[in-house]
Amino acid sequence: MWQRLAFLAFLVLGTSCSDTAPTRPLRKVLASQNPKIKNVMDHLDEYEVQIRYTQINRRNDSVVFTDYDFQVDDNTYFYPASTVKFPAAVAALEKLNEIDSLSLETRFFVEGDSVETTFAKAISEIFAVSDNAANNRLVEFLGQDDLNNRIRKRGVSPIRIAHRLSTSNADDVTTKPLVFYLNDSTTSLSSPIINSPIDPLELKGIKKGKGFIANESYQEGMFDFSQKNYYPITAQSALLKRIIFPEAFSKGQRFDLSDDQREYLLTAMHTLPSAVGYDKEEFYDSYVKFFMFGDNTDPMPDHIKIYNKVGYAYGTLTDCAYIQDTKNNIDFMLTATILVNSNGIFNDNTYEYDEVGIPFLAQLGRELYQLELERAN
Repeated sequence: MWQRLAFLAFLVLGTSCSDTAPTRPLRKVLASQNPKIKNVMDHLDEYEVQIRYTQINRRNDSVVFTDYDFQVDDNTYFYPASTVKFPAAVAALEKLNEIDSLSLETRFFVEGDSVETTFAKAISEIFAVSDNAANNRLVEFLGQDDLNNRIRKRGVSPIRIAHRLSTSNADDVTTKPLVFYLNDSTTSLSSPIINSPIDPLELKGIKKGKGFIANESYQEGMFDFSQKNYYPITAQSALLKRIIFPEAFSKGQRFDLSDDQREYLLTAMHTLPSAVGYDKEEFYDSYVKFFMFGDNTDPMPDHIKIYNKVGYAYGTLTDCAYIQDTKNNIDFMLTATILVNSNGIFNDNTYEYDEVGIPFLAQLGRELYQLELERAN
């Protein structure tokens, strides 16, 4: 109970030296008596919650963002998991624009891999079902250094993509060559890219828990994330804003995407798995949509589109989303993360995703959606 009282006192004081306004919308939501939120807020120290809610206002031809934060801190680490696939997709599209012989529909495969794909298919798989292999193929195309530099160049920072996901060569600093089909009978082989060594991160919370599983055995001690990917809330929100509303940014802060590329990316971000051929029973509408709908498998309403990228691994759940309701003419952005690992052991696959994490994120989305409905009326 004392944690909840401390939290409420924090909200009253606010996060700004001169203005308590940044906390106001979240004050009501996070003080909700709904158990899906209250249970987390009553034991806040366990969950490492960070939230950014962005109101979107339009003045004449301009878009104005107002961010409201709770515990957002670039210096406090959380594992971003599959949310890093969003910058990989954006950077890959931008690189395609610089190579005349390649396009979204170019067929290719990674040398040594039997799977042939296209850039369009890889991007679709990344957003529809969060496919790891699709992401890793884009990392081989880009290299870590180029991926990071392209994102930072547009003012999206901090970010450090250091490794691939769920593969034996995750940490390799040298990429594998790609074989491109220039036409039905002609192929081209790319050269390997040598990237910078991975420097350890020095951040609060970079070591977590009390133990972990490695080589199928329990290891005593905190799990070290210092060699892992780093993509905090502020960077995730900044990238989303530039993709959804590029007109709100200067030319130097916009990504060099063609209209067709951006349209394809936006479509991929909101398209539900069944619409691109995945089994609806296994890959239900909210399979990778945590906010508002993540805690049930019912069909999502047609008038609500969620342009987003989720991540879940090591007990950490994150979602970065632009939520649009075309029937009620409202839209907003929400980026949030929560750690659900009550036993403090990493890599044991015992996490409270379904019991605590996803219900919290779903209810958070619903509560903020209700605030937006009230703002619109």
